[in-house]
Amino acid sequence: MQASIIGWSHLPFGKFDALEPEDMIAQSAKEALTHAGLDASVIDSVHVGTFNGGFVYQDFPSALVFNAIPELRFASTVRCENACATGSAAVYSALDAVRSGRSKYALVIGVEKMNGLPTKEVGDVLQKCSYAKEEAGVPGGFAGIFGTIAQAYFDRYGDQSDALAAIAAKNHRNGMANPYAHMRRDFGFDFCRNPSEKNPFVAGPLKRTDCSLVSDGAAALIIASPEASLEAKRAIEFRASVQISDYLPLSKRDPTEFTGARRAWQRGLLDAKCNLDDLAFVETHDCFTIAELLEYEAMGLAEKGQGARAILDGVTTKEGRLPINPSGGLKSKGHPIGATGVSMHVMAAMQLAGEAGDMQIPNAQIAGVFNMGGAAVANYLSILERRI
Repeated sequence: MQASIIGWSHLPFGKFDALEPEDMIAQSAKEALTHAGLDASVIDSVHVGTFNGGFVYQDFPSALVFNAIPELRFASTVRCENACATGSAAVYSALDAVRSGRSKYALVIGVEKMNGLPTKEVGDVLQKCSYAKEEAGVPGGFAGIFGTIAQAYFDRYGDQSDALAAIAAKNHRNGMANPYAHMRRDFGFDFCRNPSEKNPFVAGPLKRTDCSLVSDGAAALIIASPEASLEAKRAIEFRASVQISDYLPLSKRDPTEFTGARRAWQRGLLDAKCNLDDLAFVETHDCFTIAELLEYEAMGLAEKGQGARAILDGVTTKEGRLPINPSGGLKSKGHPIGATGVSMHVMAAMQLAGEAGDMQIPNAQIAGVFNMGGAAVANYLSILERRI
């Protein structure tokens, strides 16, 4: 048996003016400990994922949880950051601590408060995740980066607006069943497909419905050693965990292909000794709809340039051969940067434990979680399997 997730918590994502990051850290940590049935005193290490980058004044958040849970005092703590994959960086930091034997139980917390700044300033902060020497001036912030990727893909393979609208509509429809989602509204294909006053173009061919939300939120989970996992009420095992990074500048890569993501999927499936047909579902990083389309190709669900077929043929719907983002994804659930990777692992664990409520995929045993930082620069892939 491998290291496993044995408990978790997920706060609602949204816009919470009065809620501070310290409050979210404390609440998510307490709820994860309760869910795992653990006393805080047994936690050996705390791994906090938060991007910040100027969203809030308080930095150095790794020991903040002690204020609310003094039993955690003197545990080792660390803050992790890796752009939009910050949450997964914290998860993998905890995995390393457990696998090395330094921790029997590790607490992971992902948190971000983004709405303390005006939207324009949020965009400026996020654009720091691009290659500043070449991309800092791209209009539209990080949406502009992905707008450039989408336009390059359209120029090479033709207009993909139908596919992007179908992805957006799918994820918003799925998000209707997610009680933690920031945007629980089924917009439908026609609204997502057609530009309008409420759905204008934002960058290149990307409209507002192609872009994830600016959200506040937190999620937490507990990772236990193999021996400790055997004592747990539930155990969601890491069958594989892969992190592969690529060039930061888009100018050094083919923008129409997520090569690092493809390598992560190839290695992860090999390590897990399984293939896509063995997966019940995938939670993948749809910061923009073009990202999900390219991730279909990266995971091997479609050939290069043919990602549209996966959504237009219904393969990735909740009823399809491989449901993608049954939680609603970042598109509906929201994208509080530091919380996102943790949230994705929590959503997958809930499904595999049969605790996903109205989101539940029947008989889910194995799942994939793909979280990336930047434009497929930091690529994290987890293959999770229910053991207990």
